[in-house]
Amino acid sequence: MAQKENEVQVGAQGRVVIPAALRNTLKLRPGDRLVARLVGESLVLERRELVERRLRERFRHIPQDVSLVDELIGDRRAEAKHEHGES
Repeated sequence: MAQKENEVQVGAQGRVVIPAALRNTLKLRPGDRLVARLVGESLVLERRELVERRLRERFRHIPQDVSLVDELIGDRRAEAKHEHGES
């Protein structure tokens, strides 16, 4: 996709209208979910599905039967015991 720059204006309540040409190029439709994030000093909007796909890919090496939450809780408990001098 060729780089297209469009100036947008921040409106009431922080609303920004994505120009029609960009919406059409990206095939954005009313109701599509976007995730906003800050990259440096830039605002990046991404389709929610793309963010979810990237996260699944990043953590795909972790077996599905492993609970990262349980591991984190276990780590925190071990750290707390160590800090309080317990064995």
